[in-house]
Amino acid sequence: MSAVKRIIPLLDRVLIERIKAETKTATGILIPEKAVEKLNEGVVVSVGPGNVTKEGKTIPTGLSEGDRVLLPSYGGSPIKLETLKDKEYLLYRAEEILAKLQ
Repeated sequence: MSAVKRIIPLLDRVLIERIKAETKTATGILIPEKAVEKLNEGVVVSVGPGNVTKEGKTIPTGLSEGDRVLLPSYGGSPIKLETLKDKEYLLYRAEEILAKLQ
């Protein structure tokens, strides 16, 4: 089992893997890391069960694993594990995510 699959978000939180921008142009020219912008797009890795109302009912989130989403410029809690050095994971509340991409 991978380290990411062991992270289970609570309540309405969603674990997102940020999509990295291309480091090469269509013609094969390499772009320096400092010149590459961070994309505000990601893929949902796992989803919490949802918010719980005062009556104890669970309201599920509108996202599921594998959905591509549009992220806000700021926010989210970065997840840093030693085994995840090459990828960037963030934890957001479902209400913070701007849109689901088709």
